[in-house]
Amino acid sequence: MQLSNLLGLRVLDAGHHPVGTVVDVRLEMTGDRTDHPRAPELVGLVVSPRTRSSYLGFERTGINAPAVIAAVARWRHRGTFLAGWDDVARISSDHVTLRSGYRRQSAALRTR
Repeated sequence: MQLSNLLGLRVLDAGHHPVGTVVDVRLEMTGDRTDHPRAPELVGLVVSPRTRSSYLGFERTGINAPAVIAAVARWRHRGTFLAGWDDVARISSDHVTLRSGYRRQSAALRTR
């Protein structure tokens, strides 16, 4: 499966109740990034309860300009969360099911 196939999938909790849509995937780079970096590791799925659209980069905590667009992006994505990869119980062709007791993590990215 390609990670892009996850984008737009419905996300359900363990009781099969809808919690949102996959709008992005979160990857993490480990090791020395300049000299022989390791392959990125999948950390989790960014799930939005209100929209199927991307954050357009405004999930980074230091990005707030242009102010009007940043405000609209924050409003559209309110309630968006990161579901850790270990919280994913099942992936099918039309939805993702989260495990019972999954944790909603912040979807914000810290700027370096």
